[in-house]
Amino acid sequence: MKTFKHASIAAAVLAAASFSQTASAAWTANLGLMSDYHFRGVQQAESASAMGGVDYENEGFYFGTWAAEVEDGLEVDIYGGYGLELESGVGLGIGYTTYQYTGDFDSAYNEVNLSASYGMLSVGYSIGSWDGVVGNEAATESDYTFLEVTLSHNGFYGTFGSWGDEFEGEYGEIGYGTDVAGFDVGVALVVSGNDLDNSESLYFSISKTFDL
Repeated sequence: MKTFKHASIAAAVLAAASFSQTASAAWTANLGLMSDYHFRGVQQAESASAMGGVDYENEGFYFGTWAAEVEDGLEVDIYGGYGLELESGVGLGIGYTTYQYTGDFDSAYNEVNLSASYGMLSVGYSIGSWDGVVGNEAATESDYTFLEVTLSHNGFYGTFGSWGDEFEGEYGEIGYGTDVAGFDVGVALVVSGNDLDNSESLYFSISKTFDL
């Protein structure tokens, strides 16, 4: 997407807080492939996209980087934050994400990510700014918000996302993910509103996480 693309919380997946505190420091790496890369209701690549990243966690603190192929070059995400789970079972998190690009696909997005979860329900709220249209020196920075609500159970999930402030648009996504021989595999259907892609897309994903 050019104007509404990022407001993640890469995939909300990349910037979301870890809601469990780890007993010791841990480094992991991941590699994956998506048949059709979507993020927050907007298609990022019209063909299969390879992706990978490195993450570090230590007693609730986390940081990492993740990259994916887009239509022109790479999207490179850098993120960090803190997450914890209360005795009541409520999870809370705060983080920061910057989305950068090696080509002219888009300009940078920078945002603060807030998150909460309880049982099957999780909510993410991001407050960010976008650098503007690539190649337009007169373009000014745009502010945006992004709200995401997800219900998940036994690998199935449903998500509704909505852009706010200077961006507009809503999308819905339903999907399923599971472990197959040590690989995370998933399938999802994304339905985007008129202000986004105004389309429906079915995509598949596979990834592998390694301890370092």
